[in-house]
Amino acid sequence: MAESENTTRTERPSAERSSPERDSRGSDGGDRRRSTRPRRGGPRRRNRVCQFCVENAKSIDYKSVSLLRQYINERGRILPRRRTAACAKHQRMLSRAIKRARHVALLPYTGEHVRTTG
Repeated sequence: MAESENTTRTERPSAERSSPERDSRGSDGGDRRRSTRPRRGGPRRRNRVCQFCVENAKSIDYKSVSLLRQYINERGRILPRRRTAACAKHQRMLSRAIKRARHVALLPYTGEHVRTTG
């Protein structure tokens, strides 16, 4: 009997750590700061600058089709800001100019492959 008294049931330490409150915050205890280590995979990427701001463009002309074609993809869609690197003001001007050029038939609404097969 003396042995049975000494062999009492002990709590497992991992049972204490697996409380639902701590698991929801993550393994680092809720402190989600970014590490100060440099990124792997090469040099840091430079911030892209709006090409229209560099050129001090006051307006974007809807008749300059060669310029506007750079900002639409092969399906005829307007490229987003993350692809064009244009600032918000110039992206709005750019999309307005593309829509005007489409309306007067300087630019297509769809890509060539969509018009021939569909």
